[in-house]
Amino acid sequence: MLAAIIATFSLSCKKSSAPTDNNNNNTGGGGTTVINGKDLPAGAVDGVTFINNGTSVIFNLYAPGKNSVSVMGDFNGWKPAAMNETPDGTRWWIQIDGITPTTEYAYQYLVDGTLKIADPYTEKILDPNNDAGIPASVYPNLKPYPSGQTGIVSTFQATQTPYTWQVTNFTRPNPKNLVIYELLVRDFVATHSYQTLKDTLNYLVNLGVNAIELMPVNEFEGNDSWGYNTNFMFALDKYYGTKNAYKAFIDACHAKGIAVIQDIVLEDQFGSSPMIQMYATSTGSPAANNPWFDQTNMHPDAVGYQMNHQSAATQYYTENVMKYWMQEYHIDGYRFDEAKGFTQTASADETSWANYDASRVALWEKYNTYMKSLDPNFYVILEMFAANNEEAVYASQGMMMWTNLSSPAEQATMGWPTNPSWDLSGLFYDGYGFTSPYALVAYWESHDQERTMYDNETYGNSSGTYTTKDIPTALKREEAAAAFMMSSPGPKMIWQFEELGYDISINQNGRTGDKPILWNYNTDVNRRHLYSVYAKMIRMKIKNPVFATTSFTYQLSTPVKVIQLRDPSNNVEVVGNFDVVSQSTVVTFPSTGSWYDNFSGTTINITNVNYNMTLAPGEYHVFSSTPLNN
Repeated sequence: MLAAIIATFSLSCKKSSAPTDNNNNNTGGGGTTVINGKDLPAGAVDGVTFINNGTSVIFNLYAPGKNSVSVMGDFNGWKPAAMNETPDGTRWWIQIDGITPTTEYAYQYLVDGTLKIADPYTEKILDPNNDAGIPASVYPNLKPYPSGQTGIVSTFQATQTPYTWQVTNFTRPNPKNLVIYELLVRDFVATHSYQTLKDTLNYLVNLGVNAIELMPVNEFEGNDSWGYNTNFMFALDKYYGTKNAYKAFIDACHAKGIAVIQDIVLEDQFGSSPMIQMYATSTGSPAANNPWFDQTNMHPDAVGYQMNHQSAATQYYTENVMKYWMQEYHIDGYRFDEAKGFTQTASADETSWANYDASRVALWEKYNTYMKSLDPNFYVILEMFAANNEEAVYASQGMMMWTNLSSPAEQATMGWPTNPSWDLSGLFYDGYGFTSPYALVAYWESHDQERTMYDNETYGNSSGTYTTKDIPTALKREEAAAAFMMSSPGPKMIWQFEELGYDISINQNGRTGDKPILWNYNTDVNRRHLYSVYAKMIRMKIKNPVFATTSFTYQLSTPVKVIQLRDPSNNVEVVGNFDVVSQSTVVTFPSTGSWYDNFSGTTINITNVNYNMTLAPGEYHVFSSTPLNN
């Protein structure tokens, strides 16, 4: 009854005003001025703030335009306690005393007397529908879901077991030498746990990669997922392990010289998000007064509900999310999913969506500046796929672009020159009009693309007895493709088990469904040889300055493909025949003399820089004027 009286009084004593956050920044939404409103205590942050040595907690929820908000949880027998509204009408807060710092408490907010939601800023949730699927071996001593409650609940604990970082001075790899390994914990180790992933790091160390990119690890709907159906951006998904287990994994990566890049979704959220539920229509979609979300998605690839990044409330929230993972978990970079979707310019098709968008450029300049203000060497990678002139702006500011070369790579390894083209020229930044040599994160495979080995075995070309459908033959062609990808300057990415010729289709068990974890591939002699080629190419790329040169030529549209790299330290000539028949061609070397073949260990004598070569199908070489460090 008291809560209802307070709500009625507040409602009758409001007038319009521009809302601000607790730092006095305008945050958008329907603000008011509340007579007898109570100021948020100094130092209180979004979500929960612990005071009095953890024996008191301040709850703080941004919810402009609501008539009443209460908090309920283990600490008060799940009986709603009315919260104070701030004078600007944007926030609701309350201080709860008598908290035991070492106890983990569950809680929810009750909005307008009917809607129960978890805290958008919570660092952990309890889910009545999915927590039972998380084994104790992955998440020990998981707090039971509170009896008699419904819906997702938040948790807090003032005094938690601290994690002591072992590596406090990690030096990130220079972007020019960055070789990223993208992986999904669920499909990389059978336990889907950070502990097992940490124990498997030597496999990646031996491969030579110096960065790991994890698909989303914050809370998402369900357990069995790619992670792009996000709902709580500050909470670590429990299906992979505890906060300290994740920190230990990151720490172990840093100890081995490996950076950790986190795939993050800040373009949309899904229906279980409390930020959608607080301002929703009767069908569950965002209502017109939602401070963060559009009612109508603005682009053709939208899946969830799109965030309106022109809203001050969304920008404030987004920057808080960015800051949290950077500082709490010591991560080294973000790969931003659907970065092109950070726009309020409506697009009906892919072409118009990719056009230069000045508002999107201004937004990403703002976000990049913010992240770099927190950490100047932080990696910012965009899944953008926009017009080259727009991406060039991001490149000039140190951001990196995902560069999807799966189609030409598939064609080249299969041995088909056209429909589409097997031209691999997209490996080189100059073709995009970029001035930054480190702007492209080029890849043959990603979580979004079909496996090249699957296409080889299913659709490969042939001539006589030579066929790229034959597994050993196809794996040899994968080696050639690896040599070309790693030879081009700039960052590169490998999708998990690409280095072993993984050949299970992306569509098996559904596109986002579980895929078999075939560690037995590591004992197959042909697949292991592909791994060794990747490892050698990665080591050579990282250890030899010539692979970061800005002096190069290439011919990558013809059957025999050639890359020439020139540097005072060394010169490199990469040659490979991607046809299914032998090819004779003239390869131009930068100088005459003895050239070393870094895979066969032999040398060739170049007496004329225009050198005649005949290459068997799939044959490749990495020549250098002096042996490369590896």
